[in-house]
Amino acid sequence: MLDLFLAPENIVFSAALLLMLLISAVQAIGLAGDIDADLDADADGEVGFADTLLAWAGIGRIPFLMWLVIFLALFGALGLGLQHLLTALTGGPGTNLLVVPVTAIAATPVTGAASRLVAHILPGIETTAIEREELIGLYAEISIGTASVGNPARARVTDRHGQPHQIMVEPDSADQHFQTGEKVLLVKIEGDIFKAFTRGDFYLPQLD
Repeated sequence: MLDLFLAPENIVFSAALLLMLLISAVQAIGLAGDIDADLDADADGEVGFADTLLAWAGIGRIPFLMWLVIFLALFGALGLGLQHLLTALTGGPGTNLLVVPVTAIAATPVTGAASRLVAHILPGIETTAIEREELIGLYAEISIGTASVGNPARARVTDRHGQPHQIMVEPDSADQHFQTGEKVLLVKIEGDIFKAFTRGDFYLPQLD
């Protein structure tokens, strides 16, 4: 089985399946919770065609990383299956110069259909992608490190859809420091860094 995946004619499809597994693992541990893609067209003359193409491919119905996982899984599986079929029929695999683009084209509409099915099963999923500015006004919890001005720490915040996001946070006031486990209020964003104020109860005795 390992020889099948490592065969030169299958390496592109095996790599796609491996990348699919890696992305799934990253999503599972929450490190890519807020990654998405900007798929808006800039040119007025290309909007209609772009929208039609993206709708056909299923992009935009579900978060982009979820779409990519589905596409990579289908691309890898279809590619391995096609090479196996060609070997059975002709006695040898097809050239990747032909098989790879054919498989990519074949996997795209199937991915679109699968994306529409997933969006139908989970109707709220296509609305969960948010702008980072929408996290302002929410409470985050410092998850790793100590934050000070100029020295942000990683924090976890849950948006209104219940989706977790990993962000970098530092105090908005020079006299504050945030410790691991401390809850802070996000008040603004500068570049990729959120500014926050402490909620104020981190050092108070906790009642069980």
